[in-house]
Amino acid sequence: MGYIYIFLTIIGTVYGQLVIKWRMSLKGQMPDESTVVDKLYFMVNAFMDLWIISGLAAAFLASFCWAAAMTKFELSFAYPFMSLSFVLVFILSMFIFGELFTWAKFTGICLIILGLIVSVQKF
Repeated sequence: MGYIYIFLTIIGTVYGQLVIKWRMSLKGQMPDESTVVDKLYFMVNAFMDLWIISGLAAAFLASFCWAAAMTKFELSFAYPFMSLSFVLVFILSMFIFGELFTWAKFTGICLIILGLIVSVQKF
């Protein structure tokens, strides 16, 4: 059951990142040359978006799943699995948002996966 908690943590985290990126990209950039009030208004307006709320809620629920996973595993064993969120966000952002693939990014993702494999081994 512990691996399911880790899986749900990763899925909730990835969902939140992708949804927030999607919705914020539709709202445009935060105003640079404006007052703090203008920036606050921009963010409050953005956070009224139901999709963004769902992304934040997914991250919040992911934290509960993470807490449950911590009852099953040592932190030093479970935490490297969180790096899979980087891998999934990288892959999905290319397909969903058309973000740029580079060999440097691909190499980094391969190193993350290799690091995960090495770090969870029980030699």
